Amino acid sequence: MRSDYCGDIRKQAIDQTITLCGWVDRRRDHGGVIFIDLRDRSGVVQVVFDPDGGEFFELADKVRSEYVLKVTGRVRARDAATVNSNMPTGEIEIFGTGLEILNESETPAFQLDEHTKVGEDVRLHYRYLDLRRPEMQSNLQLRAAISSKVRRSLEAQGFLDLETPILTRATPEGARDYLVPSRTHEGKFFALPQSPQLFKQLLMVSGLDRYYQIARCFRDEDLRADRQPEFTQIDIEASFVEEDDIMAVGETMARDLFKEVLDVDLGEFPRMPYAEAMSRFGSDKPDLRIPLELVDVGDLMSSVEFKVFSGPANDPEGRVAAMKLPGGNELLTRKQIDDYTRFVGIYGAKGLAYIKCNDITDLEEGLQSPIVKFLPADVRGAIIERVGAQNGDLVFFGADNASVVNESLGALRCKLGADLKLYTAEWAPLWVVDFPMFEKADGGGLTALHHPFTAPSVDAAQLKDKPLESLSRAYDMVLNGTELGGGSIRIHDQEMQQAVFEVLGISHEEAREKFGFLLDALKFGAPPHGGIAFGLDRLVMLMTGASSIRDVIAFPKTQSAQCLMTDAPGNVDSKQLRELHLRTRVSSEAANDKKEN
Repeated sequence: MRSDYCGDIRKQAIDQTITLCGWVDRRRDHGGVIFIDLRDRSGVVQVVFDPDGGEFFELADKVRSEYVLKVTGRVRARDAATVNSNMPTGEIEIFGTGLEILNESETPAFQLDEHTKVGEDVRLHYRYLDLRRPEMQSNLQLRAAISSKVRRSLEAQGFLDLETPILTRATPEGARDYLVPSRTHEGKFFALPQSPQLFKQLLMVSGLDRYYQIARCFRDEDLRADRQPEFTQIDIEASFVEEDDIMAVGETMARDLFKEVLDVDLGEFPRMPYAEAMSRFGSDKPDLRIPLELVDVGDLMSSVEFKVFSGPANDPEGRVAAMKLPGGNELLTRKQIDDYTRFVGIYGAKGLAYIKCNDITDLEEGLQSPIVKFLPADVRGAIIERVGAQNGDLVFFGADNASVVNESLGALRCKLGADLKLYTAEWAPLWVVDFPMFEKADGGGLTALHHPFTAPSVDAAQLKDKPLESLSRAYDMVLNGTELGGGSIRIHDQEMQQAVFEVLGISHEEAREKFGFLLDALKFGAPPHGGIAFGLDRLVMLMTGASSIRDVIAFPKTQSAQCLMTDAPGNVDSKQLRELHLRTRVSSEAANDKKEN
């Protein structure tokens, strides 16, 4: 039907007759000459119809925005005065000699030009229109290119593209499963996979050595800008490997991607222990582009009378930390400091103490803050020395439970970096390593920091004796403060796997019921193995500069896990429910709403 794409036409095609298909981006009537900007996924080209075109000119006069056209015409050079240097096709235009309206269009719910800002709910309701926008077209084309290059990179390293089941059984991976009722097995349920974790381990037991998959995964959890209920991950597993081997695979893939797609050399990938990342940056995915760090000052505050500081300083689970903002006195107003105080409150902080360093040589009058009067002069001096403050600097403080201090000051660090444009580089990759095996669960007991199939760096006896001191053989790739991928060396012998279950309070019976197939497989010569999974959606979001993961997914859900376009999730009829042996139970609140309506 067409000979060329709109955005591919260049001056080398001058005097050629071509056929194009696409949508009307804009239509203009200038002095009896009709100009149509025709758009397809490759870009936009200008088509000109003049009155000498006869019936085709009259037809062109009828077209409107988003009409679907087939255009035949001759490529010609634009006049020098009309060349559009902002368009790749700006040196040429198509003199229309034929026109067919393939379909008409109602007036769109919003303009599709890149400068138009509409609410996301409207965009998602009319997603098929939103996807016509050049920005969205570019994002999805880049996503396709990234997927293609991932495949080539991994296959060049000897990995096989293997599929794992979508209908499986529930697994404990930190989020709720999406359940699928079985029609043929009454009262039984499948679960959609949160990841292919167990199946890829079984592939290693099977001897299929190097596996990868661009896999769909599902998690029924609260959503954020970088989370979706269904998402895509680049899943990798290999046998007879150590940490360095898997990390090298991940680095090679990332370097290939950034070089080929963005012409960016990511440089070195430094390694940082988890404990150091939390201490210096308050985060296990620190953004190394931001030259701000947290400094412990709890030992300096332990004996002050100000309980806001001395309380956490003397609490084994507390932390008192300071963060210096160079030149902060000039950079931030009092109102902005108040705004940042409200911001850290989102993360549980009860306030945001600060000291303005006007003259660090005068510990009595040169430091400005409501808290200075509570700190003896020697403590003030020690704080200034430890954080390396200079005149004009602003020092923020966090004092609370260690997790609250880390989250609040870590988030403040990132927000200051973004708001004040403190970035020292465009890209800053690293590996975070030496994660703890376990952490305390909210309801008591312990939970796996990654997942219960991660190998510890100690033997089974040490693991059971000192679980909270045991480190894992896990590793996360971080880029610009975003976790791109996480993985680990896996447990490959049954005794160690049972030791981990024991520490987690999973009984032998429960382990057999949930993971019996894995425990059985480990008895039949399971090789040492490990892997990593990268979030494809997050990776594309970073590489496109998009602000939300929903801008790089063709048909995403909202933050409340709804599809506004198809109105999903929706009701099903009673016949379907009967076939699945299900009945719905309406909550009292929903029942009252129904009565009122």
